[in-house]
Amino acid sequence: MSQITARLPDSVVSSLDKAAQTLHRSRADIIRQAIERYLEDFGDLSVALERLQDPTDESVDWEDAKRALLSKN
Repeated sequence: MSQITARLPDSVVSSLDKAAQTLHRSRADIIRQAIERYLEDFGDLSVALERLQDPTDESVDWEDAKRALLSKN
C-alpha cells in the first residue's frame, strides 16, 4: 500500500479529528474511505458525461418527459 502526504487547512483537520473520534476510526481510515467514495462518484459522473456528449445516444426533451409522466397519474 502506498503512502501519500497532503496539506489541509486546520479547520479541515479539526473536523476530520472530530469525525474520527465520533466514529472510533483513525484519520487514515476516514481519509481513505472519503477518497474511495469521491473516486466512485467521479467515475459515475465521467460515464454520465460521456453518455450526454454522445451524439448517437437518443435524448428525450425534458418537457415531453414531464408531460408524459404527469399524465400517467
